[in-house]
Parts: sequence; structure tokens; C-alpha cells
Amino acid sequence: MQTKDLAIAAYGLSKNYKGAVEGRGLNGFNLEVPKGTVCGLLGPNGAGKTTAVKILSTLLEFDGGEAAVAGFNVKTQAHHVRARIGLVGQYAAVDEILSGRQNLVMFGRLNHLTGKQARERAEQLLEQFGLADTGSTPARKYSGGMRRRLDLAASLIVSPSVLFVDEPTTGLDPLARREVWGAIRSLAAAGTTVLLTTQYLEEADQLADSISILKAGRIIAEGPPEELKSAFGGDRLEIVLSCEADAIRTVAILQEAALTNLFVDELANRVSAPVADRTGALMRVAAAFSEARIEPIDISLRRPTLDEVFIHLTGEILSDQTQEAK
Repeated sequence: MQTKDLAIAAYGLSKNYKGAVEGRGLNGFNLEVPKGTVCGLLGPNGAGKTTAVKILSTLLEFDGGEAAVAGFNVKTQAHHVRARIGLVGQYAAVDEILSGRQNLVMFGRLNHLTGKQARERAEQLLEQFGLADTGSTPARKYSGGMRRRLDLAASLIVSPSVLFVDEPTTGLDPLARREVWGAIRSLAAAGTTVLLTTQYLEEADQLADSISILKAGRIIAEGPPEELKSAFGGDRLEIVLSCEADAIRTVAILQEAALTNLFVDELANRVSAPVADRTGALMRVAAAFSEARIEPIDISLRRPTLDEVFIHLTGEILSDQTQEAK
């Protein structure tokens, strides 16, 4: 297996769970992540995101295929892999009684640093993650975003070359999420390779150099965010309606105007469709609305979103509230 320029390489990985429904585990999972990049791993609940992270970080054995992380075989050289990776799980692993500084010193000592080395490393990380002013504060008094930044800092005690970040901002408010985004961007800028799983498509769009979309245990699409969106289509005509009845009538109007590949957001009464002739399509649809006596709340032209690409490819909508079983 040639992995010279790859931080993560997986080919044909399989993992079967006894009695699991179809789509659980991995079923021919392939992934290549170049060194020093951020890869976003997206997929519906049960698609295998957490399973993939657990396997690649040596926490779970797999049934078939091969994988290497940081140049070492995951199955036969697991101890070498573990010495070169960091892992941030879905929930913060810090001790809430200890201060931020004490937490980092503790993790340093657990990673066989001397007392002096652990204290020096703790100070470096507190500064790097914007926590220097609160280093003496008990972690229980940290906000959600601060706690996750402390969790990220703890995972970097030994400067891993590859960092696995599994659902880093689940349950955080928008401000806290952006604090964590900034921390991950700084890691990537310093050369750390990051494999990020997330249920927030905006998060992947903001952070990832490339995105791999997982369904039923295998990758079904991959590439830079803009490339995936471009492949889905060029400009899109988006219409927001005042009620469900108008949204249903709008779908019929767009179909009569020969517009296909419609995206319908039933909760927001929003309908969009790809268009080749921007002005012409807008004029035709506006005339049809006038004839049908429909008054849209808003009508605009824009680029496709990652949400639309995801739903088009998987047929599912990611939920911010649900968790993956495996």
C-alpha cells in the first residue's frame, strides 16, 4: 500500500455488526487524505462515520480491507499509529474540577512528559487556543466553546500529525461553534491533518479542503466543496412561499416551465431549481406566478448549497439533533 503523500489511506474497509440493519458498519470504504489538509466526512445517521473514525484511530478492529495512518498500518502497527494521532470525541473529555491549566498538565503527564515539559506545553496550548486568561479557572466554569477548545488542546499535547475530530460542535451555540472552527483552522494552518466528521454542512463547507460523502458504509462522492456544488449544477432559482399550498403549486409551475431536479424544503416552504439561462428563467417563472396569482415572499438566483448536494446524493437530510448509533 503506497501512502507516501497521504496522512490517511483506507481501501476496501469492511466492518460488520451482528444483527445490524443494512447500512451499518462499513462496506468497501475507500478514503485518501493528503498530508496537511482537512477532510470532512459527511453522511446520514448510521452511514458509518464514527465506525470509520474508530477503526482509523485503532479503537475498533475491522473485518476486511487495509488502512494506514501517518504512514503506518492500522492493523499491524497500531502502537505506531496511536503515537502519532490525536482524537477528539463527541463529548469533552476534560475534568471539570481541574482548571484548564491543570487539565493540560495532567494530559501531559499521562503522555509521559516530565513535570516541567507538561507545564511548558500547557502554557503553549493555553496561549494557542486563546485560553491563557482563564487557565486558572475550573473547567466547569468554561463556556461550551471554551471547553471544546480545551478538549482540542488536550488532544495536541504530543503534537500529533493526524487529528480525528468527531462531531466537534454538537450542541454548541453558533458563537461557540465559530470559536471551535477558529481552533481547527489554526491547527490546519500549522500543518496538522484533520479528519472531521460533522452533521453541520456549513461546518464542512467552512473548514474542509475536501469532502467525502458516506452512505451505507461507502464513499459515494468526494472532492472540494466548490467542486461538489458545481457538479450539482450552476445557478439555482430559489423561491420562498408564504404557505404550503403555494409551495405545492410552485413545484407544478416549475415543472411546467421545464425545470427539473427540484429541491423542496417543506419546513421553510422553499423551492429551488437549477437554471441555465438566469434572466430568461426568472422572467418565465415571474410571469407564471403573476398568472397563477401567487405572491412569493422572496425569489432570487444563487449558487447551489452543500445541503442540496448532500440531499441529492443521499436522499436524506442531516439532523443536528440525532446521533449516529455506530
